[in-house]
Amino acid sequence: MMFNMVKSNAKIYVKSSSGIKFCDVAGEDEAKENLTEVVDYLHNPDKYKAIGASMPKGILLVGPPGTGKTMLAKAVAGEANVPFFSISGSEFVEMFVGMGASKVRDLFKQAKEKAPCIVFIDEIDAIGKKRDNHIGGNDEREQTLNQLLTEMDGFEGNTGVIILAATNRPESLDPALTRPGRFDRRVPVELPDLKGREEILKVHARKICVGPNVDFSVIARMASGASGAELANIVNEAALRAVRRGSKAAMQADFEESIEVVIAGYQKKNSLLTDKEKMIVAYHEIGHALVAAMQTNSAPVQKITIVPRTSGALGYTMQVDEGNHYLMSKEEIENKIATYTGGRAAEQLAVGSVSTGAANDIEQATRLARAMITRYGMSDEFGMVALETVTNQYLGGDASLACSAETQTEIDRQVVALIKKQYDKAMTILTENKQKLDKLAQYLYEKETITGEEFMNILNA
Repeated sequence: MMFNMVKSNAKIYVKSSSGIKFCDVAGEDEAKENLTEVVDYLHNPDKYKAIGASMPKGILLVGPPGTGKTMLAKAVAGEANVPFFSISGSEFVEMFVGMGASKVRDLFKQAKEKAPCIVFIDEIDAIGKKRDNHIGGNDEREQTLNQLLTEMDGFEGNTGVIILAATNRPESLDPALTRPGRFDRRVPVELPDLKGREEILKVHARKICVGPNVDFSVIARMASGASGAELANIVNEAALRAVRRGSKAAMQADFEESIEVVIAGYQKKNSLLTDKEKMIVAYHEIGHALVAAMQTNSAPVQKITIVPRTSGALGYTMQVDEGNHYLMSKEEIENKIATYTGGRAAEQLAVGSVSTGAANDIEQATRLARAMITRYGMSDEFGMVALETVTNQYLGGDASLACSAETQTEIDRQVVALIKKQYDKAMTILTENKQKLDKLAQYLYEKETITGEEFMNILNA
């Protein structure tokens, strides 16, 4: 038993007819282009050798969870027509010291015998973390990493073995691993844009029966910021909802409802709000929508609902951007903060008191206001100084302040002043449009869910 442990447990995929191909992966055109070159090199190495070019030894796929890094690696395996070894980074780390290193040796020994081939290491940050001099650190992990570094660019070159690796924590990797000659190429696999989301939805929709009226561009626009895995989930939820309705195909309404399920949870059928609470929620949501609509730079409203959801939301306003936004101006962020405060302002105006319903809005507004001052250089006083550093950008981003206690106090003061200014702006907008606020809130109270079109009709009447 003991002698078996040094063997690497990499799974070998040889080309199969049912494997994933590049045509099954959508929305990541740049990453696909990079990897197509690798496949082409494995098929026609002479073309590259004739000009003296050599292929990158290692390709690092980085990006948020669910964007399709592992799927892209499988597509390379499907296209390459060469042996493909797949292993997870954590499989190298064993209880016995030295086992990880011998597993790396065994993996590369197998790979060299089968060359040309591809080795895929998923979650490489499990073994590739920066080496430091912490006492009591995992010496086993360090030995494994050292062995990997030697195998990737040691004395014997590993010709014909191309290494793909995936991680969502690139900043934690050892610099010796990411230098040219080891991982020569970093391929970002980011969240898809509008066109990418539409293509991903179409790829997943091939697997289910879709009704004739489905417009994927509308669904893609509603699912702003969703990853490939979330879009696959949305398509599956739509199919499940169609089955529950007793339908033979998923319709547009199924897709729209499934986006809401993924964002806010299922509708709570047995959660009854009192009339007073329902009216407060109606005013709150119309407050958001009205402030958004009255500010020129805000996205149009798609839907407003006061049906409670399992995520704890008693209602929500869905805003939808017309196209892709890569930059946000200072005015746009301020408008966004004003929109977040619109719900609380409408409650104050209509009922004369405030409720706990604005907790999430307060969180979002504070986060945006703080980012404006500490990271985007939008404070008149501090100017273009980074007062906060963000780590783990692909895993939610942990922010840590890099300034003195006095500066922190000043940041807090500015955040409070900024949000108060936008709250006053929202209050002014709602006070000037009090009649429309009352009329829209009453309409939403009766209907429970209204579309952006109905909202705009009453607003412009």
